[in-house]
Amino acid sequence: MATNQILVPLSDTVTVRQTVGYAVQSALEDSDELVCHLVVALPQDGTDPTGESSIEEAEQLLERATSWVHEDAGSATVSVETSILGSTEYLFGPRQFAEAFVAYADEHGLDCIVLDPEYRPGVTAPMLQPLERELSNVGLEYDEAPVDRPAQHARLVVQESFDRMFALFWISYAFYLVLGDPTYWFDLVTGAAVAGIVAVSLSSITFTVAPDRIQSPLRTVRFVLYVPYLAYEIVKANLAISVVILRPSMPIEPTVTRLEARVGGGLPLLALANSITLTPGTLTVRANDQRLIVHTLIPSAREDLFGGSLERAVRFVFYGRDSASIPTPEERGDAEIVGGDEL
Repeated sequence: MATNQILVPLSDTVTVRQTVGYAVQSALEDSDELVCHLVVALPQDGTDPTGESSIEEAEQLLERATSWVHEDAGSATVSVETSILGSTEYLFGPRQFAEAFVAYADEHGLDCIVLDPEYRPGVTAPMLQPLERELSNVGLEYDEAPVDRPAQHARLVVQESFDRMFALFWISYAFYLVLGDPTYWFDLVTGAAVAGIVAVSLSSITFTVAPDRIQSPLRTVRFVLYVPYLAYEIVKANLAISVVILRPSMPIEPTVTRLEARVGGGLPLLALANSITLTPGTLTVRANDQRLIVHTLIPSAREDLFGGSLERAVRFVFYGRDSASIPTPEERGDAEIVGGDEL
């Protein structure tokens, strides 16, 4: 790689130090001067309550990486520019991260990016392969640092911990009692025994990330509050569909819409996609990298989707009350009609 300007996205991984070293040494092979751009991309809005601590961690990582650059550069002339991307916008999924890197590269006249093989911007697993694909789609050259690292793919089996076993025990115990009789002493005893066996034997493959002792119970309570709200939305949508069906003119307007959801991947995205599907008049056709393709049957269903009520409710469940106060998808420009009934 013969260039004296490099862009290095950073995340707190076991290989980030090696990646910075490779980037600096490769750039200085054909030049004695180097401008190193170090960036940290945040996976949520920095103004969000969940993003405040992430900004502090990003600043600390940039400070450490800056010292690594000067250490690896030796006597060469080096300048370092640092930036935090996503502090004023939401970044979810490889597509948004790739677009943020391209915008930064275009602004600073960069044509190559050095990637950490274990790059994980605040998520639970490396996202290098889908990020590579998105960078290729937008035409930005990238170079994967050849570092010594564990396998790229997340392992199925993770190290056991008390938090995993504790959470799995109570989940299994509650499920057992729901199927049995929680007032019968025999079910209480056998349920505890079965839950203990399940927790010890399966905790290492059940959770990718250990449940948080404080946040996980709070999310459970918020989910209990979410269930009647979802039931209300289902009943309301049923009534709206019934009114349309009973009218002789049958005023339906089938459309396919795109929604860029402001929720994290994994379980939050799954909850939102399924909640949309459970609501009559809307059907989630595809969910990929926070982009939902939804079929809507009537205008009111599409308006509710663009209004983002379910999205805010899901954010409330997973991120708390303050995080639910965000603009609607329509106000953000994250929702549009992409097809009519011909699709």
